[in-house]
Amino acid sequence: MSFITVKNVWQQYADQVVLEGLNLNVNEGEFCTLVGASGCGKSTFLRLLLGQERASRGEILLDGQALAGEPDASRGVVFQRYSVFPHLSVLDNVALGLELPRSPWLGRLFGSAKKDAREQASVLLHKVGLGHSRDKYPAQLSGGMQQRLAIAQALIMKPRVLLLDEPFGALDPGIRKDMHGLLLELWRETQLTVFMVTHDLSEGFSLGTRLLVFDKVRLDPHTPGAYGARITYDIPLNSDRHINRAAVDALPAQQAGTLRIA
Repeated sequence: MSFITVKNVWQQYADQVVLEGLNLNVNEGEFCTLVGASGCGKSTFLRLLLGQERASRGEILLDGQALAGEPDASRGVVFQRYSVFPHLSVLDNVALGLELPRSPWLGRLFGSAKKDAREQASVLLHKVGLGHSRDKYPAQLSGGMQQRLAIAQALIMKPRVLLLDEPFGALDPGIRKDMHGLLLELWRETQLTVFMVTHDLSEGFSLGTRLLVFDKVRLDPHTPGAYGARITYDIPLNSDRHINRAAVDALPAQQAGTLRIA
């Protein structure tokens, strides 16, 4: 049985169909990259996986059970815009993820429980390369360092699924390359199931073990909202993670033209 099962999922807002007839089976530990033209429903699909939205039709199963109707500890998320708390130190930003669930009323732990949470946060900060910055505040960090902090925030809860919505889109190319290496290292270590939205086709091929292409296959100029996007290509990637040029060449010219290939 697959770890994540998507059964005939549709998402519609009023008369605007965004996604139609999605069917997908994902095994635990896969790294799925999601590509496609802007507005074709990639981020909407990520929100459905997170539990921020409920599908208009169909269902999503996690390990054979219906996906929880709201975000929970089983799913971590990292957005392009850094979801950090500016008034807290780097260490407290990460430790808070352990404190809030265990102390929902006060939002803080005390004594040995607090010490344990901070020790776990410190270990994770070293793994993402922020051990030397634990006492700084987010405003004192570069963009790449803030994104490392956001990844640490997501991983501290030890989720089973990590959702990434264009996490490196705002970073310079050199920093993006470093972040790619960090992400793959963490993925290999944790064997998380990862879904990552990207507009960069080269990034999608180089990071993922599986590339999902979203596109609208039906268009009606008279009713542009009548049809949504589907997963038009589901491409297994080389185990050595080199870009599969044959797979790129197999994409229709129109699809390839809407994506940035580095």
